[in-house]
Amino acid sequence: MAEKREGAALRKFKEDLAAGTPGPAYIFYGEETYLRSHYLSELRRKLIPAGFEEFNDHALDGKTLTAEALAEVVEAMPMMAERTLTVVTDWDIFKLGEDQREKLIALLSDLPDYGCLVFVYDTVAYKPNKTMKKLCKAISDHVEAVEFAPVSGSDLVAWVSRRFRALDKDIDRQTAEYLIFTCGSLMTGLVQEIGKIAAYAKGKTITEKDIDAVADPQLSAEVFKLSDAVLKGDYDLAARILGDLLKLQTEPILINAALGSQLRRIYTARIALDTGKDRAWLMELWGMKSDYPAKLLLTAAKRTTAQWCADAVKMSQTLDRRLKSERGIDGNGELKTLLVNLGARKK
Repeated sequence: MAEKREGAALRKFKEDLAAGTPGPAYIFYGEETYLRSHYLSELRRKLIPAGFEEFNDHALDGKTLTAEALAEVVEAMPMMAERTLTVVTDWDIFKLGEDQREKLIALLSDLPDYGCLVFVYDTVAYKPNKTMKKLCKAISDHVEAVEFAPVSGSDLVAWVSRRFRALDKDIDRQTAEYLIFTCGSLMTGLVQEIGKIAAYAKGKTITEKDIDAVADPQLSAEVFKLSDAVLKGDYDLAARILGDLLKLQTEPILINAALGSQLRRIYTARIALDTGKDRAWLMELWGMKSDYPAKLLLTAAKRTTAQWCADAVKMSQTLDRRLKSERGIDGNGELKTLLVNLGARKK
C-alpha cells in the first residue's frame, strides 16, 4: 500500500507541474536522484522567470539551518514573479529540538501562497518519526512527500531506448536489459554509461560487445559472470574475472558476499526447476522487478544440481566467517581456492 501512495504522490506532482499549479510544500526523497534533479529543475523552470533567479530562487543548507532563518526566506515576497522557490537540502527535521520543531510546525501550518518550499533529502535519509505526532500531522496536512524510486521493467527499457535515440543510436530490448543488468537500474548511473557506449559504438545499433567494451559493471554482474563461467566449465574465464576484480582492489569479503548471494539465487532457481515453480515465483522470492535476471538464473541453474548448489553456498558461508574472524588471512588466496573447489565439485 505504501508503494501505491508514493506512486500516486509522484503522479499528482507531475500533473500539478504540467498544469502550472505546484503545491505549497514538498518533500523529495528516494534513490533515483536523476529523476529528482529532473523534476526539481522543471519545478524551478515553471516558477522562476529567467533573469530573476537571484531574487526568487533560494537554496538553503539544512546542516546549518534554523526554523527562524527558513521562515524569513519563505515569507519573503517574490520579485517580478508570482511565486518563489525555496529548496532546503538535507535538513533532518525529525531530529530538531522541541523549540525548533514547534516553530517549523507553525511555519508549515501557515505557508504563504506565493511560495513553494521543497525539502530535499540527498545524503540524509528521510525517516519520519511517528512518535512526533504534531510534526507528522503538519507534514500530512501541508506537505506532499514524493518518493523518487528506481524505475523498472518496460518503463526503464523504454527510457534507455529514448536516451540512445537522442544520441542517434538504437538498442533492442534484450540489449537494453543486458545494460541494466550490467550497470544497475538507477538512471543517474545509466546516463553516464549510455553516453560512453554511444560514443564508442561504431554501428548504428548498440550491441552487448559495445557495452562490455566501455561500461563499468556493478559487482553483482561481474560475480554472475564468474559463477556462470564455473557452471559452464570455463575455469580460465572465471579465474580471469576474479583476477580483474582483485586488480581493481575490490575487497575479498565483498566479492565473496556477492558470490554467496549469487549462489543462493542459483540454488533457489534450481529448486524452482526441481519443484515445477515458474519464473514468476523466482521474481517474487527475490523481489525482482524485471524477468531478465530471473531468466538468467534459470538458465544457469539448468547446468547444475541442487547438491552442488548446497555445497557451494556452504563453502562461501564458511569463507565468509573466516574472512570476518581470522586475522592475517590471505583473502585473495582464499577466494582463488574457493574458485578451484567450486570447479572441482562441478566435475
